[in-house]
Amino acid sequence: MTAPTVPTVPTFSKAPSPRAHLSGAGAGAGAGTETARPGSPDLLRSVFRQHAAGVAVITAQDGGRPVGFTATSLNSVSAEPPLLSFTIGTGASTWPAVRDSEYLGVHILGEHQRELAGLFARSGADRFGSSTGWAAGPHGVPVLDGVLAWLVCRVVARVPAGEHRVIIAEAVVGDPAGEGRPLLYHQGRFNALRD
Repeated sequence: MTAPTVPTVPTFSKAPSPRAHLSGAGAGAGAGTETARPGSPDLLRSVFRQHAAGVAVITAQDGGRPVGFTATSLNSVSAEPPLLSFTIGTGASTWPAVRDSEYLGVHILGEHQRELAGLFARSGADRFGSSTGWAAGPHGVPVLDGVLAWLVCRVVARVPAGEHRVIIAEAVVGDPAGEGRPLLYHQGRFNALRD
């Protein structure tokens, strides 16, 4: 009787490390690493200009007056419980309201709302002037008119991240039934989707 055949396991050569390639050693590393640059704020901004992000407006009450800002850092965090996150700089004019509010509004903008996105992104602008349609919503949170979807959320955490805070909030009530297509932020501009 012959001994059973033991399958041979193929051997693989270890791929060169991208770090080794960056320092000039090794060849054939991943595409694009030939021009890789050290980490920096400029590098991060340059990379994220290539990332298309949805556009949202975050709103809050600040001593009885509405405040808000444009955010492209909105993320779904968890379905159970229903959590989302976004970031805000601690030097932003709306930071004190976001820091102190229990409830915030989150609005997904449509491609027909480029001007609104620009208005809420501009420093010193009258964001809730006569050209902005809105009403006080649940928990007194300002809710914008004509958006694709909105949520009122309860803040559950404010996590330090450099000169920013990551805000984690739980969806309390909202409406996903707006009409239109989403507005995107790409290459430093607000853009419409293309077919």
